[in-house]
Amino acid sequence: MLNTISRYMPLLFAIMVFTMIFQFVESHWPQPAFIAALLTAIHSIAWYIAAAAILGWLVLLLGWLHAHDELPRFLQLRPLMDILDRLTNKQAVEEGFEKQDTATFIDAKSLSEALKQRVIGQNTVCDDIAAQIRRRLALSQRGKPVGVFLFAGPPGTGKTYLAKILAKELERPLLHLDMTQFSAGSHSLSQLLGMNKGYVGSDTYGKLTSGLQDTPNAVVLLDEIEKAHPDVLKAFLTAWNDGFITERSDSNQISTASAIFILTSNAGTQRLSEISIQFAQEPDAMREAAVNTLREAHFAPEVLNRIDRIFVFQPFKGLDIARVTALEIEDMIHGYGLEVADQGIDPDIILTLMARYQKLGKLGSSRDLIRAIEEQLADSLIEAKKAGHPKIKLQIDSEQRISAQAVTRPPTRE
Repeated sequence: MLNTISRYMPLLFAIMVFTMIFQFVESHWPQPAFIAALLTAIHSIAWYIAAAAILGWLVLLLGWLHAHDELPRFLQLRPLMDILDRLTNKQAVEEGFEKQDTATFIDAKSLSEALKQRVIGQNTVCDDIAAQIRRRLALSQRGKPVGVFLFAGPPGTGKTYLAKILAKELERPLLHLDMTQFSAGSHSLSQLLGMNKGYVGSDTYGKLTSGLQDTPNAVVLLDEIEKAHPDVLKAFLTAWNDGFITERSDSNQISTASAIFILTSNAGTQRLSEISIQFAQEPDAMREAAVNTLREAHFAPEVLNRIDRIFVFQPFKGLDIARVTALEIEDMIHGYGLEVADQGIDPDIILTLMARYQKLGKLGSSRDLIRAIEEQLADSLIEAKKAGHPKIKLQIDSEQRISAQAVTRPPTRE
């Protein structure tokens, strides 16, 4: 600002000299009345401009000096200052307050029961994750995320679903990132953390940084983490270890200390399934064996070292297969805007799907079965919706063909 004021000082000086010349000419040489009046008006206006400029620049100068704490003591406005400005470093206090974590206490048993009502066949995982969340939320000063958890095991066993239900039960926003979309190195980093300054797109934040800035307490779900590019995984190390992640467009450090990170992986599925059975009652031994298996599946050691806990999901067995199959069918039908009538799924459909699932072995996924059903059902579901039948029931014939039938209301008696 001082440079700007100095730059325009010659102009102010020229106006004042010009005004004095006008005044001298007016006083010593006679002029016609109209010229005298014109000169008087010009030099009056010039004096007003000069006075206004001097006053304005004086105000700006005082403001600049005050902002840089260079005013003489008698001019400093101490009574109007914030107490924190006067007695300490207010900015440091504000930044420290924003970084402070507050302890939160939850009922692990209630959380576990709520999770088990929605997630089938993973009772041990539900109990363990609820206990871990309770302990970590009770810590008021971490400087790191609440937790970095890895859900590993066969596909279709509820890993992603549990993360979504956990976010809902904790009343936290869910930030879901499919890591298969971030396998292209530098481009993936730009998508997650923003574009470097000076490049096209650097005026917007990345998906991860913008999400955490808007919802710092989010459950961040990194689905199929093993598919991400190694450079993307390295970017998360700071987030997990130091409690912040840097937006590349403006170098703003965004806190991750209130977030919960959940990673899912299908790597080493067969061996992890065996480990989950072999060490079902030994969580520490299960973690050690799971870490070794994931390392053999090319997980970077620095990533594994920053994971707080690994939860191994077990393949479905017994009636859990039936429960999951029935829920998947219901969700599929809901996708068409229809409802399933009470006991509207033929038991033979469930039994047929259970047999198919068991034939697939430990690598079986309920999703594969549901896709096969949907191919058979899609046309009849569309027809039921077009006909305006909100409720349907599913039947299977002797040739294993599944069809949807409308449920008609009984006629009302008048």
